[in-house]
Amino acid sequence: MSKRLTDRENLLHKLQQMTDNEVEDVLDYVSLLERAKQRHGEGRVLRDHKTSQHIPASDDELLAMLSTAYENRRACQVFEWEAIRRKSEVRIGNYAR
Repeated sequence: MSKRLTDRENLLHKLQQMTDNEVEDVLDYVSLLERAKQRHGEGRVLRDHKTSQHIPASDDELLAMLSTAYENRRACQVFEWEAIRRKSEVRIGNYAR
C-alpha cells in the first residue's frame, strides 16, 4: 500500500514549487489568519492598515471570514430575536381578540 502524504507534507511540497513572491503572499495570509485568531480570542477588533490591504482574493474565503466575524454572528442573533419577538406579538394580539 502506498504511503499518503499528510496535509503538512502536501503543503510543503506545494510551497517548494512556488516562487518567492507567492511564498511571501502565503506568509502574509498566514499572518492575517493569526491576527484574526488573536482578535477573536481577545474579543476586540483592531484596525491594521497592512491587514486591510491584504484581503483574500477569493470571494469564498472572504465570505467565510466575514460569516464567522463576531459582529456578523451577533447581528444574526439579534435578527433572530427580533423575528421571535414579532411572532410573539402577533400571537398575543390574536389571543386578545
